[in-house]
Amino acid sequence: MPKCISVRLESFDQISPKCYLAIAFDGSEALIPASQYFGQDYDVSKSEAHWITEWILEKKELQYSRKKTTIFTKDGRNIGNITIEHHTPKKLEIKSIKQNESLIRPTNTK
Repeated sequence: MPKCISVRLESFDQISPKCYLAIAFDGSEALIPASQYFGQDYDVSKSEAHWITEWILEKKELQYSRKKTTIFTKDGRNIGNITIEHHTPKKLEIKSIKQNESLIRPTNTK
């Protein structure tokens, strides 16, 4: 399940059945394999945005922002973000320990 980033682009054209040419607003360009493109992001209204896998963007010199990410299944369905939260418990300060005599077990002395 690839993690994808919504990338706003000035131009995004298919140059072959297996490749797209992406041009960002700063003029940077990148060739994006068709297998790493998951469609247009229709939630963006001011400009065109496209879902491109995160790992391919890290290898390219294309301008993008990590503000909007999602995860797609192998069949191309958008399943949204999955967040994993880690909880670290607070350390309690021990002020005084009161021994409960009923919890002390007798020792066997032979």
